Amino acid sequence: MEDKKLQHQAKTRVLFVCMGNICRSPSAEGVFRHVLARHGVADCYEVDSAGTHAYHVGEPPDSRARQAAARRGISLDGQRARKVRAEDFARQDLILAMDQSNLEDLQAVCPPEYQNKLKKMLDFGSAGGDVPDPYYGGNDGFEHVLNLLEDACESLLHHLEGERTGG
Repeated sequence: MEDKKLQHQAKTRVLFVCMGNICRSPSAEGVFRHVLARHGVADCYEVDSAGTHAYHVGEPPDSRARQAAARRGISLDGQRARKVRAEDFARQDLILAMDQSNLEDLQAVCPPEYQNKLKKMLDFGSAGGDVPDPYYGGNDGFEHVLNLLEDACESLLHHLEGERTGG
């Protein structure tokens, strides 16, 4: 009986957000999908990413982000940059900004009734603070971002599974 109840639960929707949606947020989306698959709960979640700005709409993730993720067995394939849309605030269950600046950008356009859905990515995990933007740095920056995201995504899943299953 408990299994049937879980099967009929709505999927939890998570949106990861950075500025241009080509480095940090698509990496977070890929890492979280990887974590969900590893834990066998991918069917319980809907995962997406977006940017607060439209600089790169339609572009795939940065090649350095794709390469760094691929070295860890994480795929960013099929992702294309998009800008956060007004309907995202109502549709998503949780919207995770990669840094304080993007959180403030989201807060400025988010309707008051959905402000509680906005959090920073590193509110989960052990690092705290912001996920640094690796765009203008070297490959080490992308590796560092993935380290932060892997830790935060594990903690995020633990948190969400506790809410989803009531435990």
